[in-house]
Formats: sequence, structure tokens, C-alpha cells
Amino acid sequence: MLIKGVHIENAAETSDIRVTGGKFEEIAPSLAPRPGEEVVDCTGKLALPPFIESHVHLDTCLTAGEPVWNQSGTLFEGIQCWSLRKKTLTKGDIKDRVHRAVRMQAQHGVQFVRTHVDVTDPTLIAMEALLELREELKDTIDIQVVAFPQEGIDSFPNGRQLVEDAVKMGADAVGAIPHFEFTREYAVDSVNFCVALAEKYDKLVDVHCDEIDDEQSRGLEVLAARAYESGLKDRVTASHTTAMHSYNNAYVTKLMRLLTMSEINFVSNPLVNTHLQGRMDTYPKRRGITRVKELLAAGINVSFGHDDLFDPWYPLGTGNMRDVVFMGLHVCQMMGYQEIMDSYKLISTNAAKTLHLGDSYGIKAGNPASFIVLDADNFYNALNQKSEVLWSFKNGRPIAKAAPAVREVLF
Repeated sequence: MLIKGVHIENAAETSDIRVTGGKFEEIAPSLAPRPGEEVVDCTGKLALPPFIESHVHLDTCLTAGEPVWNQSGTLFEGIQCWSLRKKTLTKGDIKDRVHRAVRMQAQHGVQFVRTHVDVTDPTLIAMEALLELREELKDTIDIQVVAFPQEGIDSFPNGRQLVEDAVKMGADAVGAIPHFEFTREYAVDSVNFCVALAEKYDKLVDVHCDEIDDEQSRGLEVLAARAYESGLKDRVTASHTTAMHSYNNAYVTKLMRLLTMSEINFVSNPLVNTHLQGRMDTYPKRRGITRVKELLAAGINVSFGHDDLFDPWYPLGTGNMRDVVFMGLHVCQMMGYQEIMDSYKLISTNAAKTLHLGDSYGIKAGNPASFIVLDADNFYNALNQKSEVLWSFKNGRPIAKAAPAVREVLF
């Protein structure tokens, strides 16, 4: 197959892409078609590595209002709502919702997903369902599964054993939620346990860290120290870290040294945390997003996630990662031209580092031919014009496509 005339990752000039046996064979300008070769004319369109959802909860997706709505819009009421819905989970229910959500994501160019799965459930039915789906969907969507203790590790009955059981079942990463634990001591112990478990079973780490407006919530320093001391480093991710928005600058200056040394990744979730945070404020009202711009300036890896799709924590969501980028650029005040042009990396190359995908990700000869084509010549225009994902190719095979939108003004 020969893809003609694409701008690869915002390149000014166009190139052609030849795909053979599911891999990128050649990438160069003006490649001549071979006899019988399928040619896809994408002249002037944008080709990017596939989008990556680096933080979502597929087990809770599409459950908003079941059995009750989150009226306060807070994280904590969301957890209460989910604890009620969790009682009615079946494997069929979970699989049906995840299949629908994954199709939504695929339509928008997503090919890799890291999902956090609640393991504060003695049945571990959601973990079982997602591990089965990881295998069933592997030819279309790569799914990483995090054993996530939604209601705490040391604050939930038998919490430690449930997390370890989920890891033994085959989870790819170990999670924690220190800001939700009963005490500061529990919070620290839960992070220590999480990191030790990852070392024991050779797993990644992804912690829901300081998702609260309390500037005294300091789980991040503990996680970064453990990542550094254990040597896990970039195998560790701190998700949310919204308390960092409220930390005083003197403390952040000190913290940045540790964060840089630790080499950990960050995931920010602009849609959901703009919705959830600042709920206890009158005015001034905090935005509640971590210090994305400052972290990037310090050379620290940051990616963006959707977090929730129509569930107790977020009553909207289509799985479109560009919605996440659009909101993130606004609330993080990253609206310079080059910042917008480069923002696709927050849901592609940066996210690939978060998921630890290695060198096999990206548009280069020899790699698996996984990429997307958007109806624009660069990402600035694709984001601004909400351009369609015309093609999504996974290992050289199309898994989603769309026609260019027809827009007419009738006056």
C-alpha cells in the first residue's frame, strides 16, 4: 500500500509512505507505485502517529446517572455514586460498555489506551473483564490495565490483597490513591506498598496522586522519591497531581529538583479536573490543573488523558483526545503558535513514553505501520477546524475511516 502526499508530523513538505507486511517500508517524497500496489491519495493531509489515551477508566464508562447523578460535581461524590453502581456490575455489562467506548475512541484516531480498573471490589469482576478484553481487542486497540484501588489501599478492607491479586491476574501496572486514604500515614504507606509491589512483579506504576485542591496533599514527593530510590524512574507515572496547582512557589522550586531526578511521567486530565476541582472555592476559584507548562519547560514528560467518559465523575465525553488538548491548551495558557502546533505530542509521542511503548511507536521505516491521517495540513489547523480523522491504520490495516466534512454557508 502506498500513501501519497502527506505532511508527516507538521512537516512543511509532503512525503509518501509505503507499507509492506504491516510495517513502514519506505518514507520519502514521490515514491512510484509498484505494479498492483494499492494507492491511497492523501495529498496535502496530515499524518501523525496514532493518538494515545494515557488515562481513562473504561470500567466506569457510560454509567453517568446510574443509579444516581453526581449532583455536587465533586470527586468524592463521584466515588460514592460509583460505589452504588459497582454493586450491579456483571461481566456482560462491562464488556458491552467498553466495546462501545473503544469504538468511540477508534473513530477519533486512538489506538493505545491505558485504563485504570477499580479493584476495591472483592469479586474483581471488572479486572477480569478488562483483561479478557485486552486480549480480544489486541488487533485493533492496545490496552494497558492498571490495578487501581478506587477506595484506597489501607483504607479499604483487604485492600492490599486485592491489589496484589489483580497484579497476579495480569495487570500491567500498579496504582494507588494516597489523597483518598484516611491518614497521611496511610497515604505514605500505600505509595510504598504500590512501588514495592511493582518491583516484586516487574510492573509499571501509575498513581492517582494528589487529585485534590489541598496544598498539604504531598503524595507526589513521596512517589517521586520512591521512583528515584527504587530505580523504577520513568516506569512510574503521577496522574492528576492537581494539588500542585495550589502549592506555594518556594516548595515547587524545591520539588522540581526531585521530579527531574526521578524521571517520572505526568498525566494531566484537563477536561475532568477543570470540572471537578475548585468546587470548595468561592472566589478566587482555582482552575485545578497541574503545572503542565512548567513541567514541560523543566524537561519532564507530560501527557494528557480524557480520564472519564460519561460516568459519575464526568457527564460528557466522546473519546476524542483533541477535545482534551483543546481544553488543556486554554487552561494551561499554552496558546502560542508553536505550542499549539506541538500539542499533538501530548496525546502521541509524550503519551508513548508514559505507556513505555519503546521505539516501535512512531512513523519510521521498520516500525509497525500504525498511523492516522487528518483532514488538514498541520495540527494547528486540524485542532482549530476540528478536522476529521480520515484514516486510522493499525499495523497497515485500516480500523477506522471517515469522509471529509462538507460545510456550506447558505447566504
